[in-house]
Amino acid sequence: MTEKRYPVGIQTFSEIIRGRYYYADKTDLVWKLQNYAKYIFLSRPRRFGKSLLSTTLVSFFRGERELFEGLKISEIEKEWKQHPVIHLDLSIAKNQPTAEALSDKLMYMMTPYKDEYGSDEAEKSPGMMLQGVIKRAYEKRASQVVIIIDEYDAPLLDVLHDDSCLDDYRRVMQEFYLPLKASEALIRFCFITGITKFSQLSIFSTINNLTNITMLPKFATICGITDQELTTVMADGIGALAEKFGITQQEMHAKLQQRYDGYHFAEDSEGVYNPYSLLNALLNEKLNNYWFDTGTPSFLIQQMRRFRTDITAIDNIEVPATAFDRPTEAMTSALPLLYQSGYLTIKNYDNEAMLYTLSIPNQEVRVGFSDGLLPVFTGMNGASVQTGFALKFWRALKQGDADLAMRELQAYMAGLPYVEGFKKKLAEAASAEGFYEYTLYLIFSMLNVYVRTQVKCAGGRVDMVVWMPDAIYVFEMKRDQCAHQALQQIDDRGYAIPFQTDGRKVVKVGVRFNADTRVPEEWEIM
Repeated sequence: MTEKRYPVGIQTFSEIIRGRYYYADKTDLVWKLQNYAKYIFLSRPRRFGKSLLSTTLVSFFRGERELFEGLKISEIEKEWKQHPVIHLDLSIAKNQPTAEALSDKLMYMMTPYKDEYGSDEAEKSPGMMLQGVIKRAYEKRASQVVIIIDEYDAPLLDVLHDDSCLDDYRRVMQEFYLPLKASEALIRFCFITGITKFSQLSIFSTINNLTNITMLPKFATICGITDQELTTVMADGIGALAEKFGITQQEMHAKLQQRYDGYHFAEDSEGVYNPYSLLNALLNEKLNNYWFDTGTPSFLIQQMRRFRTDITAIDNIEVPATAFDRPTEAMTSALPLLYQSGYLTIKNYDNEAMLYTLSIPNQEVRVGFSDGLLPVFTGMNGASVQTGFALKFWRALKQGDADLAMRELQAYMAGLPYVEGFKKKLAEAASAEGFYEYTLYLIFSMLNVYVRTQVKCAGGRVDMVVWMPDAIYVFEMKRDQCAHQALQQIDDRGYAIPFQTDGRKVVKVGVRFNADTRVPEEWEIM
């Protein structure tokens, strides 16, 4: 028997099955999906299995029954009808310099279907060509057509911050999608995936019956790998990784959970692992931040800067669904993009208040996100933070030596160059102390330490609270007052009281930063 392999970089269902790669069987959900509605939209983060789901649907509707033998759907589906399928991956239409170039690219992408089903010289636009192909495919095959459009928003993401340019690109996409509604009688099923959510009126024009399943519990695990799938289908991979690390299989399972698990796409839904990172870890037998190989997307950084996002306030935030499950062009903050891109996920849901708690999913995202934001928001280099002083700082706190940790921080920050634009960054911060808060927030996050800023309590707001395995650190930071006054404020306002029932040691730290050097100049610890 051929040994199973990990399908890293392979997004085609037929290749995974024929190549005997590991496959987490989602075909029962695929069957439910194609019976659920005629026009369906699904949003998931990048590298999360949307393309694999799309190609699974392609094989199903082409009637490739032999590929599904032994899978769940083989026990459910009885007819296996064959349909003409138009499958378009719009990720190859990214980075087009103009709207005209985008139109030309869409026309080019339709060429294989024009060759198969014929063409008409009158079809001068992508939408006209798509409508013509649908009509001719229906007539030639005497069967309704299936439309699969993967990464529908890819051509738009790079121009998301440019309103005038976005309008031109959007008009091209509107014209392209128009036939999907106009040809409704000829279409058996239409499935559209993407990262972001553009409103139906602005992008899909007259398609007012598009069903958004993005946050439906019944389809929450249709992309990604569940814990049960990992521990059954890929149990031998956990064992091999555990053997290499010299730990038990249970311990390695816990490490994989901490680093790659934790995504929830509906209230009270089962969590899933990032499949790209998990499969890479099992293949390479190494725990890395694979999802961040190409860095934090530029469109996300641009939107965070545009909306002046408070990076210290996005983790563990309570919001209604309207705050993050909304059309991209209707955003009033970067929160929808942070959720839709996978940097935040659902961690809890309050049925009475109808509020969702959004948090960073796992260690990989926390560390990688901080690495991408450090140079943008502080001028620091993420690699330098990790290799320069992070380990020393972590060890000092783990040993309970807050004074040593602060001396390590002081020495590190004193050696940083005076980065261009620092004065502007400082001026743009809500307060001078606020700038230091989010600088320390990012540093702690890179260490995968749970940290919160501006934590509410009866006496006011604590500047920063850091949770370590054996202790909780309560920080108050000042620029114009001494460290003793900062420490006194912690006592006077009872900032430490809410944490005294935790069971861990509570350490109070008052810090004064030098406004000119940006370095912690003095501190008192109690």
